[in-house]
Amino acid sequence: MKELIEFIAKSLVEKPGDVTLSEEEKEDGSILYKLAAAQEDMGRIIGKQGRTAKAMRTLLNAKATRENKRASLQIME
Repeated sequence: MKELIEFIAKSLVEKPGDVTLSEEEKEDGSILYKLAAAQEDMGRIIGKQGRTAKAMRTLLNAKATRENKRASLQIME
């Protein structure tokens, strides 16, 4: 799952070297992914009205559901 989100984010931005994705397991067993990028690339990751971010979250949830897990994506600013 981490590779999927990282690949999508790096494909969208102008500075792919600045993209960082950390993984954190919560107490309830779900996984929280924290995505950070260069400030000037945040608009590309979020997209118009948050559509790109919503699409990445949808893909993440679909993949997590197939693996019987719960996952969420937090975009750090």
